[in-house]
Amino acid sequence: MNLLLLDPFAIAQEYPENLTHTLNFGQSTCIKFNRKGDYLASGLVDGTVIVFDFDTYGIARVLRGHTRPIQSLSWSKDGRYLLSSSRDWKCILWDLKDGSRETTVRFESAIWGAELHPFNHQIFVASLFDDSPTLVDFSDGTIRKHLLSSAPLQKTSRDDDDEDEDVDMDADHLRVEKQDKQSTLVATFTRTGHYIFTGTSKGWLNVIDAETLQTVRSERLTNSNIKHIVFSISGKQFAVNASDRTIRLYNTPDLTYVDPVDWEIDVVHRFQDVVNRLQWNSVAFSSNGDHVMASTYQDAHDIYIWENTVGSLVKIIEAPREEIVDVQWHPNRTVIAATGLDKGTIYIWATVTPQRWSALAPDFVEVEENVEYEEREDEFDIIPDEIVQKQKLDQEDDDEVDVVTIERVRGEFSEESFVLPVLLDEEEETFDSSDSD
Repeated sequence: MNLLLLDPFAIAQEYPENLTHTLNFGQSTCIKFNRKGDYLASGLVDGTVIVFDFDTYGIARVLRGHTRPIQSLSWSKDGRYLLSSSRDWKCILWDLKDGSRETTVRFESAIWGAELHPFNHQIFVASLFDDSPTLVDFSDGTIRKHLLSSAPLQKTSRDDDDEDEDVDMDADHLRVEKQDKQSTLVATFTRTGHYIFTGTSKGWLNVIDAETLQTVRSERLTNSNIKHIVFSISGKQFAVNASDRTIRLYNTPDLTYVDPVDWEIDVVHRFQDVVNRLQWNSVAFSSNGDHVMASTYQDAHDIYIWENTVGSLVKIIEAPREEIVDVQWHPNRTVIAATGLDKGTIYIWATVTPQRWSALAPDFVEVEENVEYEEREDEFDIIPDEIVQKQKLDQEDDDEVDVVTIERVRGEFSEESFVLPVLLDEEEETFDSSDSD
């Protein structure tokens, strides 16, 4: 019924334009929506993790366990578990049912970022500073770390005289090419979880099998650092943000049926600011995957939005006078959330939809400005309470209320997801994990 109040043209708008809310709780360094979009996690500079209820903008959880700024956040598929990585060389998996710490993993170097497996919250991959990326698996209760290679694969070159016709020149003749030392800056799972995509400081994209942990494909995308690899919600496309001031868009094949060795990696679009030659702090896809947005670096304070059909720039959102370090698109709605560098404020842009009350009552008249109201002769007559109560009871008897059927919001996932319980005791809302080490 409430959809009748909304302007259909405003609902169909593909990107937000108006700054509607700001969230101020500490200095935020990174943010992340859960898969359903009803909660927003924020990592602070002091190591605290805040979970906001995005419907009420209230604080649902305050998680304390890190001592340095939060580097990245990752939600499990059902929204019950949250993985946080910090500059204190630790990753913590939080159970949001009671705010307790499920698992803590310590590394021997600083962490660039960490991401949970899309279907198993007890497996995650982490990219480390000046160290090999690591796959962590604690499914059986024991923390096991598996080091992944940062070196790209190249086909072996052989002379024509020594070539044997009976030997296959495919994956059996792939070897690791000795190159200059390079590190992995970003590591992320594909949407199916079968492969891990990593980006190196030399511009190489490595495709690693998540089961065998072997590099099965490498492709050099650029000569500079690969800072971000972001998949769309459907997983059909991914964007690569590099230090050469260019965001590259690629199509993702169905790696379930296509051998990564035979995969043709071709650039679909290149997004850049050809005038100002800006670098990009963060990249994200829209909820339907039709748009790519990025926040600018240093002097500029804008958010650029491109559409993926022809690769044209469709909107530049003017942010407050603060550099935007992280930006996220709501998974189901036309809402953008971003966090600033200086103050750490979370800014929220949304589509303002004017309500059309005449859609519910044919005799309801919408006026452009205030007009003098003329009351009816019997409009304000005193009616006995007995008659008023009887009229209310008669109206309640006529209306049938359905309290069983659950009406889902447009764009909501059909499967059941975890609902964060409310703790009535104020002392239970915060969980200090320092004593549980």
